[in-house]
Amino acid sequence: MQQHICPASSLTGTITLPGDKSISHRYAMIASLAEGATRISNYSTGADCRSTLGCLRSLGIEMEGEGTDIVIHGKGLDALQAPSGDLDAGNSGSTIRMLSGILAGQRFASRIGGDESLSRRPMQRIMRPLAAMGSRIRAREDQYPPLEIEGAPLQPIDYTLPVASAQVKTCVLFAGLLAEGETSVTEPVRSRDHTEIALREFGAEITVERQRITIAGRPKLSARELSVPSDLSSAAFFLVGALLVPGSQLTIVGVGLNPTRSALLDFLSAMGARIRIPELESRNGELVGDLTVEHSSSVRGGTIEGSLTAALIDEIPVLAVLGAASEEGLTVRDASELRIKETDRIRSIVDNLGRMGVRAEEFPDGFYVPGRQKLRAAEFDSYGDHRIAMAFAIAALACDGESVIHGAESASVSFPEFWDTLSRLAGQTAATR
Repeated sequence: MQQHICPASSLTGTITLPGDKSISHRYAMIASLAEGATRISNYSTGADCRSTLGCLRSLGIEMEGEGTDIVIHGKGLDALQAPSGDLDAGNSGSTIRMLSGILAGQRFASRIGGDESLSRRPMQRIMRPLAAMGSRIRAREDQYPPLEIEGAPLQPIDYTLPVASAQVKTCVLFAGLLAEGETSVTEPVRSRDHTEIALREFGAEITVERQRITIAGRPKLSARELSVPSDLSSAAFFLVGALLVPGSQLTIVGVGLNPTRSALLDFLSAMGARIRIPELESRNGELVGDLTVEHSSSVRGGTIEGSLTAALIDEIPVLAVLGAASEEGLTVRDASELRIKETDRIRSIVDNLGRMGVRAEEFPDGFYVPGRQKLRAAEFDSYGDHRIAMAFAIAALACDGESVIHGAESASVSFPEFWDTLSRLAGQTAATR
């Protein structure tokens, strides 16, 4: 699918974005292990989160509702059933990595895979700790999906992550739910803590000491009523769009502002962005608030490295676009994780920047984009990656003519409403071919 985008005169209005993808995955998986009916409102509309629901249905979990409001009927830790066929995670790395922790402790064998893109993503980071807990997992070429998982009684583990990853941390903690005793995970740097918050909400005994998280196995989890905040990673695209396009004034309602995710706001503010949060509230243990942003005539630029890279890993594609228009440019380091996302995001970012005449230097673990560059209309390639498609759609709003996004359908992985929302804010008619 091709999406044609014209330069915008401004981005103005008030919008509500879909539910946070990361939180939606976790609520659904934990609800399947809880006892009773968990009601989730504002569940993500993204295809990835629908893949999680599909896998849970295949494991015998009953659910009701459509769209963003669902009810999941859990029957406890040991109530999942052997699937009749392969579990399909689609394009979702979150689904296959986190759900594997649950599958490892079941009394049956299962096989989980996904689409062509997911089949190229290495899984050794979850296979190693799960094997240490007693699980038997086979993979194509010993690392690629599909994964064949033979459920087994699991032993607790004290595991140190070699690389910060909220998905791998979650996989081990989910496996720890099914093991007798205490399972601990130590992170090299702090990653998003939605799993810890959600487990605590459902009644799990979990402790956090600095970067070490410990969960007590075999808890009784109880059903909850939960509301998913809007996705800050989705909000990032519109925040950057408003900063780039003169005359913009935008409010984004009910956004999740978890401190392990809000590094984005701190980074943008340090660049000189005018972003306000009128008030905050706590909802199911997660901080939620409205964001208001205005066009900034100049933003300074900056450097993303070390622990900041882990905190901003999903937002780097759209921040690269902002970096090109900033005063000082943007440097990204310690981001080799981007090479094993839905596509090689470092290569895809540098390639698409080049298509619109923006100079960029590629490193093995990142890139450098000089500032004060003019954004020229171009034909962009999403490479089948939702964040690349949306990042360069935002770039197109500030270009000097009509641009085209090839593979625009990939945005549906996390944000099916993206193109309609973008067109409405920019005062344009969506042009899809």
